Amino acid sequence: MSATQDIRIVHDGAVALVEMDRPPHNFVDAGFMQRLADDLERLDKVDACRAVVLMSAGKNFCAGADFSGAAKSGEAVDPSAFYVHAMRLFGTSKPIVAAVNGAAVGAGLGLTLAADFRVAGPGTRFSANFNRLGFHPGFGLTLTLPRLIGEQKASLLFYTGRRIGGEEAARIGLADEVAADDEGIRTRAIALAQEIAASAPLAVESTRAALRADLQKRVALANQDELSIQLRQFRTEDFKEGVAAMAQRRLPAFRRC
Repeated sequence: MSATQDIRIVHDGAVALVEMDRPPHNFVDAGFMQRLADDLERLDKVDACRAVVLMSAGKNFCAGADFSGAAKSGEAVDPSAFYVHAMRLFGTSKPIVAAVNGAAVGAGLGLTLAADFRVAGPGTRFSANFNRLGFHPGFGLTLTLPRLIGEQKASLLFYTGRRIGGEEAARIGLADEVAADDEGIRTRAIALAQEIAASAPLAVESTRAALRADLQKRVALANQDELSIQLRQFRTEDFKEGVAAMAQRRLPAFRRC
């Protein structure tokens, strides 16, 4: 077992359980993404580890990125460092199953798509809420989301920012399995990881590498384009309105400026 201030790792046979613990909603920042990428890259070197379950403590998997430090200091939001480490997640070699409880919103959704498979439950809520906040999607989602569910369905989720539950996520291909109740999400995710771990590890890793091919490079390139647009839109009045509306729990009144 190993641990940092907000990540716990327990080995259950050939499966590594990586638990995020950033109460109350598992918001993530650049420092956290660096630690998570470091941990997953270390697990790549552990021969006894054949699969990984990425899960979270608390009621939400990950409710998004935390850029509140910049907001409080009056600095412009710049997620560049955050994305540098987020892109590293796509270059790891061990299969990852995400146990998605509660909200997987914005960067939280992006994090689930760095995994190979997603197990959801009745209380799971996926959302690409970027446009509702007044800015362009990030985390490479303009590539990873349509790659998984198709351009049409991805467009709908991006443009509306709507939240979808576990059953609908499974129907459109965003979730691979749905547990009968939220308590069963981890159990199902671990069972799936153990099933993967029972296969020949060298064969699994080579097959995964062939299927993902140059995914890390393509996601990183998509993210570069996303970031350049985001940095411009973070300076707009619509972005300020989107953030304010979310904090006040009201519909935003965007003005295209």
